Amino acid sequence: MAGHSKFKNIQHRKGAQDKKRSSLFSKLSKEITVAAKMGGPDVDSNARLRLAVQNARSLSMPKDNISRAVNKSQASDGENYDEIRYEGFGPGGTAIIVESLTDNRNRAVTDIRTAFAKNGGNLGESGSVSYQFDKVGEIIFEESAKSADDMFELALDAGAENVETDGDIHEVICSMEDLHSVSAELAKATGEEPKSVKLIWKAQNTIEMDLESATKLIKMIDALEELDDVQSVFGNFEIPDDVMEKLDA
Repeated sequence: MAGHSKFKNIQHRKGAQDKKRSSLFSKLSKEITVAAKMGGPDVDSNARLRLAVQNARSLSMPKDNISRAVNKSQASDGENYDEIRYEGFGPGGTAIIVESLTDNRNRAVTDIRTAFAKNGGNLGESGSVSYQFDKVGEIIFEESAKSADDMFELALDAGAENVETDGDIHEVICSMEDLHSVSAELAKATGEEPKSVKLIWKAQNTIEMDLESATKLIKMIDALEELDDVQSVFGNFEIPDDVMEKLDA
């Protein structure tokens, strides 16, 4: 049987909202630029760039925007971005990882610390929570692509480690190294492109949130994701369906 998640993933709930944010394409462009600057502008020989472009396309980023982001990486006067991982604690004792690409370290850490502090959390030291997570590949398909059982079998045949079907999506988990190959195999097997292909920090164990803690947590995550220097936010929380329904009301 395919794996079924008891709780909805907050990142997927927020997906539709994120697409409406004007900052989304800016974050995608920044990742493409950094990837192309580090490994070169050739998608075929640059795995990170290939992943960034694939993810941008899955989120309907125009080709012109992608090309501009790649070209920007080759400009001699282009910005230099530092990749920094911040770790901290959120409401309800949750562990939070924030991935940042910034051209101003002082601004980034100040803004991120403020977002934690104003929403019931606190920024921790490097390594304070990352040991509770695994860095893995995540591939998201629409539930309509295949049945849960079929997707589970196809994913395992392609080299994935697990599949969870929750609501209207299939979440396929694989090793970092196998992300591109598994994604390509599944796209071929299903005849559909994935909604999202990316590396994530997946919690080894999760904390179930009540309504009060979940409300505070989502407010904190929103504050973090609205920062220009923040690329991604991950946590070890689960929100039960009944709590999610109240949040959505």
